[in-house]
Amino acid sequence: MNTFATLKLPEAMLKNLDDLHYTQMTQIQKESLPFSLKGEDLIAKAKTGSGKTLAFGLPLLLKINVKSFKPQAIVLTPTRELAEQVMGELRKLARFQHNLKIVNLSGGLPMRPQMRSLEHGAHVIVGTPGRIQDHLGKETLQLSSIKTLVLDEADRMLDMGFNDVIMQILSTVSKKRQTLLFSATYEKNIKALSQDITQNPKFVTVEDQEDKPKIKQNFYRCEEGQKIASLITLLQFYQPKSAIIFCNTKVMVKEVGDALYDEGFDALDLHGDLEQSERTETLLQFANGSCRFLVATDMAARGLDIKGIDIVVNYEMPQDNAQYVHRIGRTGRAGAHGVALTLVTPHKLYKVEAVVPDAKIEEVHSLEVDDSISLYATHRTLCIAGGKKNKLRAGDILGALCAGVGVAKEDIGKIDLFDFRAYVGIKKEVFDKVFNGLQKEKIKGRSFRIFTVN
Repeated sequence: MNTFATLKLPEAMLKNLDDLHYTQMTQIQKESLPFSLKGEDLIAKAKTGSGKTLAFGLPLLLKINVKSFKPQAIVLTPTRELAEQVMGELRKLARFQHNLKIVNLSGGLPMRPQMRSLEHGAHVIVGTPGRIQDHLGKETLQLSSIKTLVLDEADRMLDMGFNDVIMQILSTVSKKRQTLLFSATYEKNIKALSQDITQNPKFVTVEDQEDKPKIKQNFYRCEEGQKIASLITLLQFYQPKSAIIFCNTKVMVKEVGDALYDEGFDALDLHGDLEQSERTETLLQFANGSCRFLVATDMAARGLDIKGIDIVVNYEMPQDNAQYVHRIGRTGRAGAHGVALTLVTPHKLYKVEAVVPDAKIEEVHSLEVDDSISLYATHRTLCIAGGKKNKLRAGDILGALCAGVGVAKEDIGKIDLFDFRAYVGIKKEVFDKVFNGLQKEKIKGRSFRIFTVN
């Protein structure tokens, strides 16, 4: 049996997992949970999208004493985007336990609201190493009561130069803790780190076919001066509902994004120069169908876990094989099929062999496309100036839209709730009706300011 019911979990947790439609364990969950639930240290080699958040989330949450408002578990992640995703998943998993508080302490977000949250106590901390270090330095965070330490995507954190910061953070955490380290690779630097921070760990490696993404990889030759035209040809031929287009630099991201926008494509940029609010809104629009094409650098796309990405395009050849694997891993997730396309100019052909030795290189001009097909986004994003701190829930918004404004549930896309904002993907056909109707309609008995994002 491969179900969670085979584990000795509390009934309330099993019911919550069932409500979330989590019944069958993924391979990493099946391999690691028997050890981690016993409190043993763990080193797990598993890629993003394999279900590892649940693998470390269940044992972490089971040890929390909700009556003690001290941080009892900490999850370190390489990026704020990944921290937000992990926090969201942990909050869903924690529904079996009332009054369990999870706080995100990530860089790029204002310090003061984080400090206020910590003043009121927290059970679980999720965040990036740099910002955790900042809070420790300001003495707004104490980690002496930590029972569980999780390093998620440890290899990425080391690649980003966080080794010393991680060790400084760990020096403030009790040695009588459980340490769970998850990494996509197990190279020398990870081995050295794991030896320093774990005690008699169990090793779990998941590399079987279940976790290997089903990605079709195609390479297309094109001339340097024809790259934009070739990119448009590929998008018109494959007609993806969503695609990430990778470039090597921020300058190239802007150039490609502007060119696509000028050609009528719903494209947005994602790079390191964006403010956090801009990054958040860009990712929200991409995830809810308001933006069909995301043009990004590798650094900006680290830790992204957006479901249903049809295609990844390497507009420029990646620097090395690891970067190539990371890029194409954004598609074909959770057992779905994906497509990875790479544009190759003549003087970069040698790089293809280094990445995929037996690659067949096709000609872009051999593709027959129908340029009359629309590649516009299906949704637009509406923003409500109210969120969790205003006691709003997704169900309240859904009720106001369906019962109040009178639109079908099928016309409403993803709802993202933040402390003082809520973002809703709305089908374009009914967007004006929703926008105008919600100006007059109350949500949970209150009127909120409504505005558009795109």
